[in-house]
Amino acid sequence: MNKKILLLAGLLAISLTACDQKPVAEETNTSDSQSSPAKTEMAKVGSHRPDFSLTDIEGAQRKLSEWDGKVLVINFWATWCPPCRKETPAFVELQETYGAQGLQFIGVAIDEKDNVEDFADTYGVNYPMLLGNLEAINISKQYGNRFGTLPYTVIVDRKGKINFIQRGELLKTTAEEKIKALL
Repeated sequence: MNKKILLLAGLLAISLTACDQKPVAEETNTSDSQSSPAKTEMAKVGSHRPDFSLTDIEGAQRKLSEWDGKVLVINFWATWCPPCRKETPAFVELQETYGAQGLQFIGVAIDEKDNVEDFADTYGVNYPMLLGNLEAINISKQYGNRFGTLPYTVIVDRKGKINFIQRGELLKTTAEEKIKALL
């Protein structure tokens, strides 16, 4: 019984920390680094995005580099995170509106496959959903998410440079402004 209470308390603490609903202003760094950061180094605005490979909800292995040359919006999220659920309809709409112009949203789920599939069906997700669990947390840290905040969104330009980082919910107006400037 005590183990269950401790486990629930721990999960609650993690979810409250990870599911931060307060957006943090974009980070700025004018570094011109072209190389991918090492696994222990965290990317910042202006640096080249780290590459990674994860399985999608259909079971196919997907490598981020397959979308090179597109404006990428990489969203680290979970189905149990209220602000993650809140921002998804806007992401679906933006993908529909700007996809033909070279925009690609990519969801990186820190969740179970069945939950992600149900979520994608319910919300009509029209972009790739990758499954990462603990590996996705490490990948998000490579992208500068040192506190494990969810949602955590990174916008990458066509040349692979990180242009914008958002901790917490990304509002549609902000996302659209950043995306249009890169398209």
